[in-house]
Amino acid sequence: MTVRYYEAVGRRKTSTARVRIYPGTGAVLVNERPLAEYFPRMTDVLEINRPLQVTETADTYNISVHVAGGGTSGQAGAVAHGIARALCEADENLRPVLKSNGLLVRDPRAKERKKYGLKRARKAPQYTKR
Repeated sequence: MTVRYYEAVGRRKTSTARVRIYPGTGAVLVNERPLAEYFPRMTDVLEINRPLQVTETADTYNISVHVAGGGTSGQAGAVAHGIARALCEADENLRPVLKSNGLLVRDPRAKERKKYGLKRARKAPQYTKR
């Protein structure tokens, strides 16, 4: 017997998350580990659960995620983006709710490159008069 799942890719900063949602009870596994173990910060967990809370589907799907690259907050954003996209694929009627909450748009903010003559992207060396 094959289990039907819906797959989507979410991205944020330099992180990429491949998300699969299955009909189930609401279990979330991130890189083969429970959600609370992989993301210990509560803000990350809340961000990941936001698409499920907005659409009221927290107990409807089991979620399996493979995420790589970047730091924890970028990975959490990528997972949330992937879950929102996968929910759209599973049920097209959820799209307006997700879209109105801004969960389907990839956050384009990324680290700005370092410029020559500067210490970082914008920080200049200290000015000395004499």
